[in-house]
Amino acid sequence: MSSPFPGMDPYLENEEVWHDFHERFIPALAEALGPQVRPNYIVKIDEHAYIHELPSDQRRLIGRPDLLVSGSSTPAKTAGATAEAPIYGQLPLAVDVERQPYIEIRDRATREIVTVVEILSPSNKCVGADRDQYLGKREQFLRSTASFVEIDLLRGNPRLPVEGLPPCDYYAMVSRPEDRPRVELWPMNLRDPLKPVPIPLRAGDADATLDLQQVLGRVHDAACYQDYIYQNAPQPPLSADDARWAARLAAEAIRMSQRA
Repeated sequence: MSSPFPGMDPYLENEEVWHDFHERFIPALAEALGPQVRPNYIVKIDEHAYIHELPSDQRRLIGRPDLLVSGSSTPAKTAGATAEAPIYGQLPLAVDVERQPYIEIRDRATREIVTVVEILSPSNKCVGADRDQYLGKREQFLRSTASFVEIDLLRGNPRLPVEGLPPCDYYAMVSRPEDRPRVELWPMNLRDPLKPVPIPLRAGDADATLDLQQVLGRVHDAACYQDYIYQNAPQPPLSADDARWAARLAAEAIRMSQRA
């Protein structure tokens, strides 16, 4: 069953759901682009790596969670004998690596990057080192000869700097190298369908199109989100009126899922 929402599903923004959705959504978008751009272009998925050094009290452990010694009451065997079982220890993992995929469209002949498509994640927006790192990469793309497309389907955390964007819940930004610093903006709101987004190619070639709504529906179906994401309220919280509206649609989705 597709999402009961006409546009973005706010329940997908919850922390426990977003990562899974993001990991499914980007390959689905790449799959939708492939037939539109071939044979002159290829669509690839690459990733950014964000490395976080963990404080000592949050460091995770690699290996078994306990220390095992088989037959610990038995005296150790003499030199040259084979141990009955190994001793298991643990190695501290002092860093956490977060990997975030994005889409590249490359020239088939030269492999040169023609367009980059980013779907923002919370770490890209939350004030801190990850946001700064993303903004640095964004600046690199905007100084290159490639087109840059940025899609924000998250209401939470401070919005990234985009001049001229009107108040909205979500947006897509399209930056063409020949138009910079001017960008095309596609504002979207919670109760409206997601807008198709143009994906620029080389000069002289027609844009491809990302039908965000169609791809979101397909991913929602494949992941069976209706079976579990509507049990809690959307985060960040909606306004009172939007919360009542969303709760009605979520309740209907639960009823439909139970009938299936």
